[in-house]
Amino acid sequence: MSTLETVTGSCHCGNVRFTTTVDLTSTISCNCSICRKSGMILTFVPATAFSLETDPDALTDYQFNKRVIHHLFCRTCGVRAFGRGTAQDGSEMVAINVRCLDGVDLDTLTPHSVDGASA
Repeated sequence: MSTLETVTGSCHCGNVRFTTTVDLTSTISCNCSICRKSGMILTFVPATAFSLETDPDALTDYQFNKRVIHHLFCRTCGVRAFGRGTAQDGSEMVAINVRCLDGVDLDTLTPHSVDGASA
């Protein structure tokens, strides 16, 4: 069952802040090289459910492999709070780092594993 809630989030220093509507019953733990090394727990939202509240110039972009995902991170503290990409149907989506959401009790989440290393 999907449970949508509107939450805020940020990087460590607060220079990158956002508001999004997420379903925290649908989180993943990916084993691709970048997710594994950064320990992210992710959930995905349509781009229309995401609002960057701060200057986009506070972000820098990192792309690798097929260069289809924009791994965005704060220029000041280096935290990756979210990324941007395209869903399989071609619609724009945002990957939210659930660890960067305000007030979320990570112990209540049950992320399922995704084999991103083989994708």
